[in-house]
Amino acid sequence: MGLLIALLAGASVAGVCYGVALWRSEARLPPDLAVALEVGATRTSAVGSAVDRLGMRWAPLVLRLMGERRVARVRTRIDRAGNPGGLTVDRYAARRAVYGALGFGGALVMLVEGQFLAAVLLVAFGLFWIEVGIRVAVRERRSAIERTLPDFLDVLAVVVSAGLSFRQALDRVAERYEGPWADELRIVLRQMDMGVSRREAFEGLRRRNDSEQVAQLVSALQQGEELGSPIVDTLMDIAEDMRRTDAQNARRRAARAVPKATVIVTTFMVPGTLALMIAGFFLGSGVDFGSVAGK
Repeated sequence: MGLLIALLAGASVAGVCYGVALWRSEARLPPDLAVALEVGATRTSAVGSAVDRLGMRWAPLVLRLMGERRVARVRTRIDRAGNPGGLTVDRYAARRAVYGALGFGGALVMLVEGQFLAAVLLVAFGLFWIEVGIRVAVRERRSAIERTLPDFLDVLAVVVSAGLSFRQALDRVAERYEGPWADELRIVLRQMDMGVSRREAFEGLRRRNDSEQVAQLVSALQQGEELGSPIVDTLMDIAEDMRRTDAQNARRRAARAVPKATVIVTTFMVPGTLALMIAGFFLGSGVDFGSVAGK
């Protein structure tokens, strides 16, 4: 009996020591994941960095389960979002692992306690939270780029008309801008510096951005290059077309907002106003509701 107790105690001590060793050991990461974590570490938040480090052990498994096609689609969405907070495909997989574990683990606990709605919400959190963040980032980035483009093209046309080449003017104007559009231009310029042709660099710009105006700009530049039309006239025409498109989109948004406002007013504000008016009428009339009710 004493020998059995000694063996159990020894096994317990060995298990604790092994657990401590595993806890303190560094996870061996694939090279691309290690680079992604280091590069984006200064751009993400403290919470995002902590989540990445919790899920980095499982990121390769998540990527294998996703498959090549889905990974390619996720990479395209992340590029269109502008890699918000240093997000990469590997960070995406790490966060999916952590959020999925939290969501489904919490959902099991809620189901045991009989809270079905909370379980459904936790499952939705685990599945879609990071997707919601990417979708919002894509929308905000596209809006920022489309606001910047017309003014940028006007300035670029002025600089080109001053005598600089298109490449030099693009570099000069990009230095004066900040935001997602300036980031995209710097990527294009660096690609051209490394020997990529202007057509290929702008095709990459089109693929990285989910914006009709960016696609319109790239198509117009390519057509102007093929036809040999003056670049200044092309830039000014594109800027004018973009402003016209923005005005049309603003009118469409205003037209869609009117029915929504009408529904909100009819559904909430009118009944609430009537209730306040009726309550004020009865309270201000001085009627004794107890005597009216016979009490």
